[in-house]
Amino acid sequence: MNIKIRQEHPSDCKKIEDVVKMAFLNVEQSDKQEHFLVNKIRESVAFVSDLSLVAINQETDEIVGHILLSKITIVSSNLTVDSLALAPVAVAPEYHKKGVGSQLINAALKRAKELGFQSVIVLGHKDYYPKFGFKKASLWNIKAPFEVPDEVFMAIELTKDSLTNVQGTVNYSKAFMSES
Repeated sequence: MNIKIRQEHPSDCKKIEDVVKMAFLNVEQSDKQEHFLVNKIRESVAFVSDLSLVAINQETDEIVGHILLSKITIVSSNLTVDSLALAPVAVAPEYHKKGVGSQLINAALKRAKELGFQSVIVLGHKDYYPKFGFKKASLWNIKAPFEVPDEVFMAIELTKDSLTNVQGTVNYSKAFMSES
């Protein structure tokens, strides 16, 4: 199966919504609102169009996955640092365990680095994200703005030592607030 990763087009929005809905339909930890989150981020100042990517099955020309990185800040009493949130990443259920998610994550991290972003934060599976280089955010004294197990709140430096002098609490965009 050949997968092509590209930036989303405006005409992709409905299909992306469908893929995101299906991807989270049977996920126990999901509130089933991820497709609303994608739409809200897309309409917010946190949206970076270059970092909303789709995975295309080149044989069928259909969208089978989506990833979104959006702007956030890490705030301490004396410093505010720009970063990105990886949320959500979605793969159509019939394409799970075929490397589509990995291709999306690798492409998004590479593109974010090319655009000059320094770091990415993710709230995700403790055994999945470390294979991309994510480590517990607490190693840099970076905290979530809500209660969350330490091992699932992670960060990655896209540029060496970019988080060395960074600490504080992640400030997500208003798009992440729960009302849909």
